[in-house]
Amino acid sequence: MALDKPYLDVPGTIIFDAEQSRKGYWLNQFCMSLMKAANRERFKADEKAYLDEWPMTEEQKQAVMARDLNWCMKTGGNIYFLAKLGATDGLSFQQMAGSMTGMTEQEYRDMMISGGRSVEGNRYIGEDGTAQAHRQPQGAAAHAANATGKKG
Repeated sequence: MALDKPYLDVPGTIIFDAEQSRKGYWLNQFCMSLMKAANRERFKADEKAYLDEWPMTEEQKQAVMARDLNWCMKTGGNIYFLAKLGATDGLSFQQMAGSMTGMTEQEYRDMMISGGRSVEGNRYIGEDGTAQAHRQPQGAAAHAANATGKKG
């Protein structure tokens, strides 16, 4: 039986708890494999074939191929493991974090330098703050993606 998880009501937040850890074990192991240059080369040469070597769910594989880090996290990915995937693509952690909010790297940097998101309207699901689902993704990168019909 699952424990009471009051933290599930925090908007825009996926808590990496024991349940998420179990769900994402093979996804995170795949990410760790990318620490070796030979594995990065094999992955880049044929992503699907490399992913099929891992007992991940098809949804996890699709999330990786889409490079949708929020989706990866929903399927059990831990951002610190997923950082290996971003690094394989030549992305900084800041670029990855920005992509998860739909912001450009500069917008994300500016937000963080100015203190991050306000807690106002973001304490629990249903308020009207910037982290609420109906406001995601945000920023110029998301607006550009929405205008072209691409996933942000």
